[in-house]
Amino acid sequence: MEPSYLRLYREGELKERIEKALALLQACSLCPRQCGVNRLEGEKGFCQTGRKARVASYSPHFGEEAPLVGRDGSGTIFISSCNLLCSFCQNYEISHLREGADVDPEQIAYMMTELAARGCHNINFVTPTHVVPQILEAMVPAIEKGLRVPLVYNSGGYDRKETLELLEGVFDIYMPDFKFWDSEWARRYCDAPDYREVATEAIREMHRQVGDLQMDENGIASRGLLVRHLVMPNQVAGTEEIMNFLAREISPNTYVNVMDQYRPCGEAHNDELINRRLTAQEFRDALSAARTAGLSRLDPRERFRFIFQI
Repeated sequence: MEPSYLRLYREGELKERIEKALALLQACSLCPRQCGVNRLEGEKGFCQTGRKARVASYSPHFGEEAPLVGRDGSGTIFISSCNLLCSFCQNYEISHLREGADVDPEQIAYMMTELAARGCHNINFVTPTHVVPQILEAMVPAIEKGLRVPLVYNSGGYDRKETLELLEGVFDIYMPDFKFWDSEWARRYCDAPDYREVATEAIREMHRQVGDLQMDENGIASRGLLVRHLVMPNQVAGTEEIMNFLAREISPNTYVNVMDQYRPCGEAHNDELINRRLTAQEFRDALSAARTAGLSRLDPRERFRFIFQI
């Protein structure tokens, strides 16, 4: 299946999308924070990112979801900083401390084409929300250098619908987190009390664009939506409500990764509710909630764990 961005490139629409996205940087309204700073002139808002994107690393990744990894890995590009800055972030050095280097579009294009040349099944942008225009700018030189693999939008779920609309036909695969249901915890850990409202609208838009996850004959994702949900101690993530939303308002065929790898990172050690790892019972309850909601397409690793933990 040909990546959809090739059509946009051939028809000239990709350049129009770039112009529209760059215009959002002048009084930045890319994400729900809507800081209003002029990033085209190097001003910085919540994400502490100016005109250039900042990249921490890029490499084939074999720890992602099974349909992304396949045999040769997912080509991940880790973007520095974030528009959520969760206090418990497991990539704290990248998100909060902004490890990495500023890059221009040609450098991002080089990363993309090199990863594709190494056999990666896709190009996976991790935390891309605050650098959508910069990624779009990189698409033109990447396509001209031969890029032909699908792109993965791997975000925290805190995405504006208006920005996502600029990405229709560019990204074939969306992989958002759905972190919190309750505004109290989203405020406490991300300073984003509107997280649920934003994430539900964003995931609806993502699903409208690409639908349920599709895989080729080798089980490799070619198009569609995957959702990640990190189970947290003391049920602060609202797992049951999130699973019900996905099954009833998105699709019972939504591919979901219910993740058990929470560990206290960043500032979490100072919070009595999340300063420990999950218990086995908490994770069993989370998997049970997914199945009770009617979700059957769990990441294979989660299905395996469910079988042996009930």
